[in-house]
Amino acid sequence: MSDYTIRSGDRAAFLAGLRELTDFLTANPTVLVPRRPSFAVLVDADDSDARRAGVESAASALGIPVADLGVGYFDARREFGPISYLVVGVPPEDQK
Repeated sequence: MSDYTIRSGDRAAFLAGLRELTDFLTANPTVLVPRRPSFAVLVDADDSDARRAGVESAASALGIPVADLGVGYFDARREFGPISYLVVGVPPEDQK
């Protein structure tokens, strides 16, 4: 068992929601869109090594490296046009 938890959601519901959003925005061109939208998957772990391992595990499927942001934070980010998909490890004291 790993020392980290990855907070992921319902994949089918997420993909259906993206398609619904795309259809809605296509049908309603006057609706504004965000300049730099992002989606984040959070990794919970009590210690820095486990947080990094969790982020690395999720980032490997995206084919991207992990960045050490300092003071216990890690992230991995892949860009799809203007949209960012992130995997983020946040220290427990900052998850409150």
